[in-house]
Amino acid sequence: MLVKTYHKLVRDRIPEIIEADGKICVCETLSDEAYIRLLDQKLNEELAEYQESKSLEELADLLEVMQAVVRARGWTLDELEQVRADKAAERGGFAKKILLKEVWE
Repeated sequence: MLVKTYHKLVRDRIPEIIEADGKICVCETLSDEAYIRLLDQKLNEELAEYQESKSLEELADLLEVMQAVVRARGWTLDELEQVRADKAAERGGFAKKILLKEVWE
């Protein structure tokens, strides 16, 4: 029997999907501290996958991990949206496609 080792954070239904395919998986439930650490790693992984593919699916995966980070750190999605909106009101968004090239002082 071939054994593949992953040691990575996966979506909640992945173990049942693996088992439904007739395979055996070994999992553990993480502590809050380990969960946040692995979520941070997952953010980097999903960002790299999006940058490679430029696909909407990978961008959705990145958003899913971002939402999990928000909840794991005790924040709400409403709080995140409020911070985003406040920053946009104060400093703008990115709609104007501005590239800052130089500032002379």
